[in-house]
Amino acid sequence: MTVSARITGTGRYLPERILTNQDLERMVETSDQWIRERTGIRERRIAADHETSSSMGAEAARAALASAELDPREVDLVIAGTCTPDGMFPAVASRIQYAIGAPHAAAFDVNSACNGFLSAISTATQFIGTGAAQHAVVLGTETMSRILDWSDRTTCVLFGDGAGAVVLEAAQPGEPGRVEAPLLRSDGSQASLLYATGPCTPGQAGIEAEARLVMDGRAVFRSAVNAMADICSDAIAAAGLTVDDIALCVPHQANERILAATAKQLGLPMERVFMNLDRYGNTSSATIPIALSEASDEGRLQPGDRVLLTAFGGGLSWGAMVLEWSGVRAPLATAAVAAGARAS
Repeated sequence: MTVSARITGTGRYLPERILTNQDLERMVETSDQWIRERTGIRERRIAADHETSSSMGAEAARAALASAELDPREVDLVIAGTCTPDGMFPAVASRIQYAIGAPHAAAFDVNSACNGFLSAISTATQFIGTGAAQHAVVLGTETMSRILDWSDRTTCVLFGDGAGAVVLEAAQPGEPGRVEAPLLRSDGSQASLLYATGPCTPGQAGIEAEARLVMDGRAVFRSAVNAMADICSDAIAAAGLTVDDIALCVPHQANERILAATAKQLGLPMERVFMNLDRYGNTSSATIPIALSEASDEGRLQPGDRVLLTAFGGGLSWGAMVLEWSGVRAPLATAAVAAGARAS
């Protein structure tokens, strides 16, 4: 018998440093008005020199475990969605597994860029569904600032750093909440539209090679809207629902215009679309779990609500799923979130 997985805890971590649009005006030829009108972003967080995807992910995981009231020694699976690992190996998830004190957990990373969290939670759901795991920590965690070309005004204004996490547990009979209809898609023929180089890239291999993000923004915009609208429709139908049944959509926070166009195609009112990209920018795989944590904190998610998640990223890869929200405690705020941010 297949066991349902449900979210029982959420958490997030955001670096203290804020990089505003006004700060970017002093770094590259751009303007606050240009950025806001084309993306909806006002500011983003930037990791400190000592912070990494694993250190931020560990903070988010601790908050999610506290929210779920789960002892980390009971965790038997850690999966991190990330495209900005601390290094080539070991996995970011392995570093997080050690940092949070989960000695019995298997750990590995999933890299499908901005679609990484949905890929990770889909994978963890299968582990729980087969009985191979009972408690999983699933993360999206990124230090995008370290793969940006800060002289490229078309990309450096878009991204930020941060981490989000959820705890997934096997649902007991009669308990509310489950992950429904996870769908994932990919089209490698369009990989050149959004990618990052690295030390294994032909022609620049070696320890001196630098990772750099490359994106054709207009082409990605067109692909993202159509792909997300289609897969959201498929996920809603697979769950036996209609758009009217969706209490809240928590999408990947890439661009306000992408989100508005996708919602319009779905026939979903914008008041039922959660957005925080104005404050954090695009944190790649971390956007959805950060947004879920905030939506939960703000009371936007109630037990029994049907929640739609969707993302689009490099690969090209995209996905969608419907959750029945189980109701979780407010996660403990990390030091950086609680203390507020210091302007850069």
